Amino acid sequence: MALSCALRLPRWHLRPSGALLPRRDFSLPTEKKTAAKWKEKKKAREGCSLPGSSWEERLANVVTPLWRLPYQEQLQVKYENQRKILQTLTSHLEELGRDVQEPGGLCCPLRPVVPSPVVNGYRNKSTFSVNTGPDGNPKTVGLYVGTGRARNIVCVKADHMENIPPKHKQVAQCYEEFIRRSPLDPCILFHEGGHWRELVVRTTSRGHTMAIVTFHPQELGQEALATQKALLKEFFTCGPGAVCALTSLYFQESTMTHCSHEQSPFQLLHGEPHIFEEVLGLKFRISPDAFFQVNTGGAEVLYQAVRELSQAGEDTILLDICCGTGTIGLSLAHQVSKIIGIEVVEKATEDASWNAAFNGISNCEFHSGKAEAVLPQLLSSWEDARPLVAVVNPSRAGLHYRVVRAIRNCEAIRRLLYISCKPEGEAMRNFLELCCPPDPGKKLAGEPFVPTLAVPFDMFPHTVHCELVLLFIR
Repeated sequence: MALSCALRLPRWHLRPSGALLPRRDFSLPTEKKTAAKWKEKKKAREGCSLPGSSWEERLANVVTPLWRLPYQEQLQVKYENQRKILQTLTSHLEELGRDVQEPGGLCCPLRPVVPSPVVNGYRNKSTFSVNTGPDGNPKTVGLYVGTGRARNIVCVKADHMENIPPKHKQVAQCYEEFIRRSPLDPCILFHEGGHWRELVVRTTSRGHTMAIVTFHPQELGQEALATQKALLKEFFTCGPGAVCALTSLYFQESTMTHCSHEQSPFQLLHGEPHIFEEVLGLKFRISPDAFFQVNTGGAEVLYQAVRELSQAGEDTILLDICCGTGTIGLSLAHQVSKIIGIEVVEKATEDASWNAAFNGISNCEFHSGKAEAVLPQLLSSWEDARPLVAVVNPSRAGLHYRVVRAIRNCEAIRRLLYISCKPEGEAMRNFLELCCPPDPGKKLAGEPFVPTLAVPFDMFPHTVHCELVLLFIR
């Protein structure tokens, strides 16, 4: 008689709160191997590395730590990092009593890192902060060196950053010029007042540029707010900012660190409400807060691989969980019977539906809402006999345990592709939840999955990060 998961799990896997496995630090042991290495990483985060180096070098070392290495060496560093992540997963699976080790000492084969087709200036979205620069000017637009906890934040211009395209840098420079002309203060700490906050720039290969300015209203009335919006619009349409040739200019009043459109609507001040991108011959509409892979060329390579790894046929139903604007599902729509997408951002779901209609794709349906609410309800009464393949592409926070439980308990799902930009984080917990032995106490009745292949994609050249695709089957 098989032991229950509760009996076989090591002690740290048990938690009374109802989650399947605890929110545990799954960071690699090598990251904290010595105090010296930890201090070195801490100094880098706080901008204290390389004494005598310029602020620009310090910023590059923090944001793009591999920028000095030739690209092939960057790929090798990333491969070793992904190998260590798989070693960690293998070790945890063995603790669960799963005998999954392959001849190479890993739980599944690890392919070489798939390179990015574009190495420099690949980002289609950049977020710039407003804070005090190295020269003491509080109206500096750039990226942070240092930490709020250490109270040593310096905002450094991103002109030299190799992963940011020239257009983003141009818009950031113009925004800095605008706020320096403005009599209103920047909002650095909410309780200290001020108004001008971060800038988000989104671009596409079609030449479209969207700028989103975040503004803290504080105690300003509607008339004063209208004046500031008019000045911002005038600057970017008739003034020095006109050189940016913005497709869309948005303004968002926000009293929180981050606000969704539902919490505080994005206000279109100028231009078109959306920008458009093309991926694998399909046209996609992008809203201000819709998720879209930050490296468009890399996304095409990634989606082609997902298409192959899914082995989805004409009778297959594809579940696209955390689907964003529908890019993955729509890129596979022509080879499957049906696409079902789930996305928490309502505007992104609207974009996905528009994208399907515009591209003449009719075998798709998109559900707006939290995956942990939508998916269990969708799968609880699943009776369709057609093969069911799931693709999940969650944020760094990973999947909610109710989503994992719904996938585990749906016997129709025999193949699962998990796409993670941080597999050593909360995604690791998801991997273990998918693969641990059945546990009636946790309502995990379904047969466990087995990792069978890992393919890393370099979506973020010059950084240490990869997008890892893990194929699970059962």
